[in-house]
Amino acid sequence: MISYLSGNIIFSNDRFVVLDVNGVGYKVYTTPDTMRKAQRSVGGASFHTHLAVRENALDLFGFFDRQELEFFELLLTVSGIGPKTALGIMSIAPTEVILTAISKNDAGYLTKTSGVGTKNAQKIVMELKGKTEGFTFNEEDRTPEETDAVDALQALGYTLKESREALKNVTKTRTSSEQIREALKILGK
Repeated sequence: MISYLSGNIIFSNDRFVVLDVNGVGYKVYTTPDTMRKAQRSVGGASFHTHLAVRENALDLFGFFDRQELEFFELLLTVSGIGPKTALGIMSIAPTEVILTAISKNDAGYLTKTSGVGTKNAQKIVMELKGKTEGFTFNEEDRTPEETDAVDALQALGYTLKESREALKNVTKTRTSSEQIREALKILGK
């Protein structure tokens, strides 16, 4: 029904934005990554949206690009995964990192999401394995080496945000261990 919105962000917190579209405020649930991209956009923000209809609510979930929306809707095809859980999964890391975890059968990575236990994570991996091949990403997205580096930095106690910020300033090298060394130098300053 509502598949795209464009307007000005008049309020945001860590879970949603309120988007003013011609004088009407739409509450759009989104991921932190999508929110950062939207806030950087010039001349307002645009979201590809999914309208979740329940008995007592109409919830909008928004994404900066169409590919993220398609992945969100793919997650919804897994039995037992609703919109809030799917959004939670997408909030733990960029979409390409989650797709990499699925392709590597890394169900443990998905258990970082609140409400996703081992059984649900394994079900997600089994049901989506092979369905994620059509997803491609632009140059801003991480390589598998960068994904490994983020995981390693988090294992060392750095937050996801700190890890990502440090890796943005790292020279793109061939191995994840070289990226980790450079990121640790940045984080140690």
